[in-house]
Amino acid sequence: MKTVKKNDHSHPEPLTCTGSMDTQELRFSRVMAFAIDEINNSSDLLPGSKIQQVAEVIRSSTATVVVAFTSPGDMRVLLEELTIHPSPPRQCIGSEAWVAASHVLSEFWEGAFNCLLEKERTGPADKVWDGTEDIRKLQNPYTDTSQLRITNMVYKAVYAIAHTIHNIVCKKINSAILCDQFMKIKPVQVLDQLKRKFNIKREISWADGGIQVPVSVCSDSCPPGTRKVLQEGKPFCCYDCVPCAEGEISNSTDSSDCSPCPNELWSNAEKNFCDPKLVEFLSFNEIWGIILAAFSIAGACLTIITAIVLFNHRFTPVVRANNSELSFLLLFSLTLCFLCSLTFIGRPSDWSCMLRHTAFGISFVLSISCVLGKTIVVLMAFKATIPGSNVAKCFGLTQQRMTVVSFTFVQVLICIIWLVQKPPFSIRNLTTYNEIIILECALGSAFGFWAVLGYIGLLAVFCFVLAVLARKLPDNFNEAKLITFSMLIFCAVWITFIPAYISSPGKFTVAVEVFAILASSYGLIICIFFPKCFIILFRPEKNTKKHLMGKK
Repeated sequence: MKTVKKNDHSHPEPLTCTGSMDTQELRFSRVMAFAIDEINNSSDLLPGSKIQQVAEVIRSSTATVVVAFTSPGDMRVLLEELTIHPSPPRQCIGSEAWVAASHVLSEFWEGAFNCLLEKERTGPADKVWDGTEDIRKLQNPYTDTSQLRITNMVYKAVYAIAHTIHNIVCKKINSAILCDQFMKIKPVQVLDQLKRKFNIKREISWADGGIQVPVSVCSDSCPPGTRKVLQEGKPFCCYDCVPCAEGEISNSTDSSDCSPCPNELWSNAEKNFCDPKLVEFLSFNEIWGIILAAFSIAGACLTIITAIVLFNHRFTPVVRANNSELSFLLLFSLTLCFLCSLTFIGRPSDWSCMLRHTAFGISFVLSISCVLGKTIVVLMAFKATIPGSNVAKCFGLTQQRMTVVSFTFVQVLICIIWLVQKPPFSIRNLTTYNEIIILECALGSAFGFWAVLGYIGLLAVFCFVLAVLARKLPDNFNEAKLITFSMLIFCAVWITFIPAYISSPGKFTVAVEVFAILASSYGLIICIFFPKCFIILFRPEKNTKKHLMGKK
């Protein structure tokens, strides 16, 4: 049925009703319908109050499509009620129970030919039916109003499906048609072939006079990346589209919930796909890695240049007065300290994790042991000037070497125990950042790590105390003063390092550790060796025994 005439022609047409539609067509049109409660098939009409109540619901609703499953009599009363007090334009979809009713066909006839069947009735038409109207001349999909229409539609549907199945199971091969009668056919295959081979869809004139299928929704469909949340106190078709939380996705329309991404994946910006998480570590390709690597290599080169200068002037008083053997050993250990910082940069592995911590611990203890040995030499040299003292014999070259070896051996032993018991290893940190995987080195044994650092700190404090005691000893060039400044810088750097190391996240933890290594190494070489090199290169007149002894 297309048009239902109204008894009162003073009102515009509020409602357009259309015949039954197949389920697939309704699904594709995405019609969200407001449905009238199904009424029993008895001939008794609903009470007037109930009809008015249903009509008022239709008028006040924001739905634009009405699906009515009701008897022809009740539907007629409802349409008349809606004619008295028209609602906004509504598309009505009905069942065969009332769209093919005889009195509705009379309404269709009057609407199609713009005439009245009875003189007593009133309506918008000016003329009364005179018998010359020919339904065969109507060109629309609804001209077949007889019951044969249903039979004909069934016939055409069966015929279309038969041809579709035939096209699926039968193929033309080399001018011969071969059919596989045992093929298992899925419903979706039949539907797909029907769409391609036959035009099932009809051009229907909807409520607004157009052929575009109306959409009646309380809420638009929720796109991927969101989930539906029902609006409180409203029908189930009314909902809000809430974006998925970070790390969750929905990859289909109208999802009721969002799914969390696996551990090593994270949601993209649209929240409809899980992308691999970014992998982060202190790399040679980023700005921080380049800067730290440059300072590391520059420090090693500076140490080698300093060693070359001292070696070329090894027989001068400045070099000989300050224990040249321990000086060269200290420069060698400082070179190792600068280079070991490179092991902290780049993608960590189990081997690099073990190497970086042990190389750092041993090379720094070797450096502090050399500084400690030089400090003890200064103190012993002063004691040796006291008449009758044999201190210089008690701390000769052999004792100096044994001191360095002994202190360093303790650190080597700590590192061996650490590596044997619970060595450092590489891990993929998934907890610090939700969207980033941090490649880092786990300590293995935290006790081993802090034992290495603690032993370095203990030697540094001991060396600092001895240097303070020896800083005022008589000599024009007293190395104890330089050692005091170097140990002060060393201790300040590592005291600051501990809270910074604990609080720094991700790759910045490694950057802080590398910075502490470089800062303390630069402090040692600048404070201890730069004054010597300055005198050797720019003040050679002070490089004499008389000047060092304070004699004019």
